[in-house]
Amino acid sequence: MQALPLTQSGIQQRGLMSSSEYTFKLVQVCLPEPSKLVVMCDKRKRQCVCLCQVYKSCLHGLLPNYQAFYRVCSRLTKHQSTLLSGQDKQLLVALAGMDVSVPHVAVVSLAVCCRALKLCKVPAAVLHAFDDTRLKPASQVVLGLPEHILAAHAQPSPNPVQLQMTTPFPVTLPECALPADFKKQHGLLAKPHKHLVHRAVLAQHMGEFKSFSTSPFQLNRKGIAHSSRTWQNSEKHVYLFLGYCHHYQQVSQPTLQLFLSSPLIAQFVSFHIAAGHSQLYIRNFLSCAKCVLRWWQSKPGGNHPSFVEGLEWLQTLGLQVADQLPRPSKDPKGLADIGTWMCAADLVHTIHGAEQQSQAQMQQQGVTVETSRDMHDAALAAMIFSHLPPVRLSCIRSLVGPAYLGPCLHPDCKEPSCEGNRLSIMSESPLLMRISLPHHKNARKWGKAVIEFDVPSELAQLLHTYLGAPRKALLEHHLLIGDACPYVFMDMHGRGFVAAAVLTLYWQKWLVSRGGVPMNPSMCRQVFVDERQSDSATAGPSNQGAAVVMGHSVKQWDKWYDMQYHPRLAQNAVDGMQSWRAAMLQSHTPAAPDLTLSTALHCGHVLVSDSEESRYQSCCSDSDSDIDIELD
Repeated sequence: MQALPLTQSGIQQRGLMSSSEYTFKLVQVCLPEPSKLVVMCDKRKRQCVCLCQVYKSCLHGLLPNYQAFYRVCSRLTKHQSTLLSGQDKQLLVALAGMDVSVPHVAVVSLAVCCRALKLCKVPAAVLHAFDDTRLKPASQVVLGLPEHILAAHAQPSPNPVQLQMTTPFPVTLPECALPADFKKQHGLLAKPHKHLVHRAVLAQHMGEFKSFSTSPFQLNRKGIAHSSRTWQNSEKHVYLFLGYCHHYQQVSQPTLQLFLSSPLIAQFVSFHIAAGHSQLYIRNFLSCAKCVLRWWQSKPGGNHPSFVEGLEWLQTLGLQVADQLPRPSKDPKGLADIGTWMCAADLVHTIHGAEQQSQAQMQQQGVTVETSRDMHDAALAAMIFSHLPPVRLSCIRSLVGPAYLGPCLHPDCKEPSCEGNRLSIMSESPLLMRISLPHHKNARKWGKAVIEFDVPSELAQLLHTYLGAPRKALLEHHLLIGDACPYVFMDMHGRGFVAAAVLTLYWQKWLVSRGGVPMNPSMCRQVFVDERQSDSATAGPSNQGAAVVMGHSVKQWDKWYDMQYHPRLAQNAVDGMQSWRAAMLQSHTPAAPDLTLSTALHCGHVLVSDSEESRYQSCCSDSDSDIDIELD
């Protein structure tokens, strides 16, 4: 296009382009750095409704004032922008001379755009471009945003893809060998691919999928809403699958549309099997894939028969994976052989030694960072095992201290008066501490029943000592002055154990330093149940009460935690049979046999004397009639 003369506002106008709904006009603004404005007009209303600032180079970032302009626009609209896509976007991109793969266009109101321009002190020439539209508060302004700015604020838009799964579905899993460049961290959240998460299309898909999965009332979704923990697991599986497609299948633009490809899902399952992942891990991914398909199925045009077939195909694949892949062994003897098992007595002695050592060092050396950390570790270990039936680790990680007076920190809590999982000091003299756990795994099944109990005196004294000067010393060491960290236990950086994996690694490292083995902390529940259910169990709590503190039932002990349940019952039955057999032999003395002949009929045969031989016919085994009967 050739440049046109400047208008009164110092703006050059260029040619027009039209789409189905809008007309775009390119305007050149005279600034120190050449910039462009695109005026978008609604053809039906015949008025100027939109304005777009196009950067000199979207790839190299924005000028500082324009960066502030888009931040202010996002803040003023509370991120409620609308994507412009399809032919309208293509015309806008072509007219402005922008790279098609770089900008994504969002629409906000003109009034918000005017306010943002004034707050950010953009050049006067840009403000003059709004003279014709400033009095139209219903107008819209189109912002040409780079991906890293727009991705976090992408809103749902009509889905442009064809809603149909790839057919025919694979009838068997393809063979897969681990590639030479195999990496355990291949998901999109890994550093090499993390930038792909912020792509606008993927961010938009994930936002819609999250809203579909976690909304309390979503009547086109089967089942209840996902909890925050369930959503985190689903998000993890999605990013792992998309990272595999990007890294190993050379997919440059990974989106949730890849879940419509059944061959890719089959290849990813084969990849998991080749990597030696557990069948439970693979089945969780397949469950996540079914949730994504149901989300696609809820969108306009998602009633294609291939979705029903795809859900059945995933269900069959999950059943066969569970049948063919062995479950990991949880037998205590097998775990001890590979060095990931400690018996209950060894664990109790190890934790008791850590408690005594931390208290002795605190008395000898005073409150230092090292002695405070030792006291923290001893208190954490005593909470996981020894003093209490093994409480769920999620409850220990989310336990807040007595000094925290804020709202409940559980992401799914909707009770305004809830204080969360809390450690409270009921009285100082005598010392009485209480633990209340309203948020546990089975809270919904139990009718929101709270697990609540008073802390034993020895553990209460240990926790009370730690919550004093040692915890303050740790917070000051990590520059978290006061009670900035609300949780009772914290990692090496002064943050709560929000992620379960962080606590697992922390516990394993501590246990090895105390002469133990790298045992998973959740395995302590199995250690406890194995001891309580064994034939040599010592006197202790009732099984029903201990199961309540652990957050489940005795039936779950037999099903999930007591790996010796069936072998022990079988052996006890066999041992009991010997005493049963002996009792049977002693309870009955057989009578002496009667050798006198009886004349009673028996099986159709008659015993006769020699004198009566003429009256009765003897029964012969070689008679023709008997032979016929036997053959029949």
